[in-house]
Amino acid sequence: MIVRLLGEGQYTVADQHLGELNELDSRLQDAVDAGDGSEFANTLRDLLAAVRRLGTPLPADALTPSELVLPDEDMSLAQVSALLGDEGLIPG
Repeated sequence: MIVRLLGEGQYTVADQHLGELNELDSRLQDAVDAGDGSEFANTLRDLLAAVRRLGTPLPADALTPSELVLPDEDMSLAQVSALLGDEGLIPG
């Protein structure tokens, strides 16, 4: 799966890691639903760090469509809340 981190770039993440990313996405959704800004910020940082740790960066000049787009760490709870669908940021 190709994941874009807004403001940073794209990563290739193997499907075997989607469970870990989905777990973090669920925690992020819970924090947004609860309006817990502190938990939201911590979990968003953890989610982005997991993509960086588990993924392989694509070259900056690669023109590859992203299957998933994640917000950058500076986005507010309200901004991310507007992006979340029924399944969170990561479908599945």
